[in-house]
Amino acid sequence: MFGIRVPHPWQREAQVTPEEMFFSRRQFLAQLGSVGVGASFSIFGFGSRGAAPSVERELRGIPLNPHFSDVGRPVTEEIVATRYNNFYEFGSGKRVWRAAQALPTDPWTVEITGLVRHPQRLGLEDLFNFPLEERIYRFRCVEAWAMVVPWLGFPMRLLLERVDPLPTARFVRFTSFYDPEIMPGPIWPPNLPWPYTEGLRIEEMANELAFFALGIYGKPLPKQHGAPIRMVVPWKYGFKGGKSIVKIEFLDHQPSTFWNTLAPEEYGFEANVDPRVPHPRWSQEQEVLIGFGSRSQWQIVPTLPYNGYGEYVAHLYG
Repeated sequence: MFGIRVPHPWQREAQVTPEEMFFSRRQFLAQLGSVGVGASFSIFGFGSRGAAPSVERELRGIPLNPHFSDVGRPVTEEIVATRYNNFYEFGSGKRVWRAAQALPTDPWTVEITGLVRHPQRLGLEDLFNFPLEERIYRFRCVEAWAMVVPWLGFPMRLLLERVDPLPTARFVRFTSFYDPEIMPGPIWPPNLPWPYTEGLRIEEMANELAFFALGIYGKPLPKQHGAPIRMVVPWKYGFKGGKSIVKIEFLDHQPSTFWNTLAPEEYGFEANVDPRVPHPRWSQEQEVLIGFGSRSQWQIVPTLPYNGYGEYVAHLYG
């Protein structure tokens, strides 16, 4: 199915964000040139910084899944996606990429436990031994901004097949790495329910869209994106995509999750993208596509139910 190598859309000139839509890309890069190429790579977190160098060679020649190769929008520029992130463990702002470089990623272990026939502990080599593919997905934040990302990884259903959940397993809890010595979190509020946890119904995890990402833009995940492994569930708001996963538990009950615990009236457990249901503090009918320049220069587009993936997941919520 994936024997033919399809050119990456994020590598094609036609897929680059139009200049008339955003701040001039050439002007922006020319300004970077004034501080030198080496400095620009350091400023924006390019290259292997923040990634696990021992697995970088494993991401060469990963096939692009043709079923998830075009979302009808340009892929977000890597330089933008690398610098505009949420990672609450390192602070509440969007420029947390510098602080996130403190995240230790090698060695790494993911523990799979709970209601499964084959509990196990997976290291980096085990994760990268899954059959990997590239998928281009829309990403929609609950804050009403969006981007398009070329993820590298494997479908969650492959992990389900490997651990063989018991019939009593109805939910799955994902726990992120947490070390208070290197993850200060935001200044306010205090006493947050660390570590960060997220959850899915088991049939959501088994859905074809549900994905574990190990890389992005042809490289291992940068630390600010949740290295070395994160959840990607593109029909849900972005906070459902737990980063830097260290534990996966199969349960017979709905688990508590970080944002749903903090503010259940604002962040539901299900959290499917739905333009008809406003956030208590803003509308969800539209979203802005992040790019160069200020937010006022970003393109505004309508939000789609299930982020445009209704054909894959609407049946789960009848």
